[in-house]
Amino acid sequence: MSREILLLVDALAREKNVPREVVFGALENALASAMKKRFKEDADIRVTIDRTTGDHEGFRRWLVVPDDAGLQEPDRQELHSDAQDIVPGIEVGEYIEEPLEPEEFGRIGAQAAKQAILQRIRDAEREQVLNDFLERGETIVSGTVKRIDKGDAIIETGKIEARLPRNEMIPKENIRVGDRVRAWVLRVDHAARGQQVILSRTSPEFIRQLFENEVPEIEQGLLEIKAAARDPGVRAKIAVIAYDKRIDPIGTCVGMRGSRVTAVRNELGGEQVDIVLWADDPAEFVIGALAPAHVESIVVDEDKHAMDVVVDAENLPKAIGARGQNVRLASELTGWQINIMTPEENQNRQEEERSVLRQMFIARLDVDDEVADILIDEGFTGLEEIAYVPMQELLEIEAFDEDTINELRTRARNALLTEAIAQEERVQTVASELKDLEGITPEMLASLAENNILSLDALAELSADELAEMAGIEQELASELIIRARAHWFEDES
Repeated sequence: MSREILLLVDALAREKNVPREVVFGALENALASAMKKRFKEDADIRVTIDRTTGDHEGFRRWLVVPDDAGLQEPDRQELHSDAQDIVPGIEVGEYIEEPLEPEEFGRIGAQAAKQAILQRIRDAEREQVLNDFLERGETIVSGTVKRIDKGDAIIETGKIEARLPRNEMIPKENIRVGDRVRAWVLRVDHAARGQQVILSRTSPEFIRQLFENEVPEIEQGLLEIKAAARDPGVRAKIAVIAYDKRIDPIGTCVGMRGSRVTAVRNELGGEQVDIVLWADDPAEFVIGALAPAHVESIVVDEDKHAMDVVVDAENLPKAIGARGQNVRLASELTGWQINIMTPEENQNRQEEERSVLRQMFIARLDVDDEVADILIDEGFTGLEEIAYVPMQELLEIEAFDEDTINELRTRARNALLTEAIAQEERVQTVASELKDLEGITPEMLASLAENNILSLDALAELSADELAEMAGIEQELASELIIRARAHWFEDES
């Protein structure tokens, strides 16, 4: 048998052009599987083959685990205290091994063993081909459609078969067997049994890579595509920046007579491509991203990471785009929430905000409409600014003398103190288990108390949207808090 093993290893290594060690490993696994059939339980079997003589040895083994961990797999594990009785000095993580009678090669069946070995070799070959592909660092691949599998295209590119899922194809794209296709490498799934390379033609990264291939200045570092957004097959926006002032970034990407952008559009099934200038100033970037619409004014809300953009009636359809496409792509490109409104809508919103602010100043500072309007016109939006802004800034308001300013500051501070005391009293009514909930801050407790959320159950019954709006926090954090608040429900059930 030993000679048979060595002959088989040499023959397969030559036939498949793989190292002898890979074949030895596959054969050891095949012999281990055969020996495992002697046991009814799930035994852990190890086989070693002598690389020179072909002799093999088999062992059943048990992993030594800590006593406090317990036996999760009794057929494969041994507690440390019991293992010490069998092999003195053995450590956790080591194995107790028991020799087994050698397996006769004929009992397995030479054909069955060969099939198991061939499968292992095929896996090793495929892994090697995949590693060679990854080492090349290709981000865009080109290949021929070999077949269609459940709507997905299987593309042959060199020695690799890649999968282009139906949902990663450009809509209305009719890919058929034999077509040449280019696509971006979306991911590599090492666990997949079939095609491990997954492709995409809809990803924004695909259009970035296509421009990099068409525009040498990008590879040279003179230009950079900072962001991209797509409605696949219909329209895309890319933001570019030039690091050489002599270069026109938009003109360079468009190319002579539009040659470069046309090449990209043709690859994307005629997708319209808007090229805009990247700007460090978010408002300037958003204005550029909304092209071809002309923007009248823009208001940035840093807290909400949103912008209110005002456009006239003529530019409104351009700014929004068909089915909201233009504003949606501009929002994806810039990373800002963009709210489009007409001058009339903006005027109404400003009047509403002014009215709310006026009523707050009148009620909290006990002043008349005229004083409240002066404060609003001077840019004050809250009591904290009036109470704590430097005195010199307040003295610059021509309509107020020093006595009036001191009185306003005193009233603002008293109002804030009264509010803080009331807030503290509300927080005191919150149940202790809600106060102790991990992740809850005093500010959140105050917001919850103000909305009459005083217990763990009341918090648990909220939706993530409700809590996020109520407490002024991110929705992800709101979801985590609600899950923690609900945990005691399941503990009670168990």
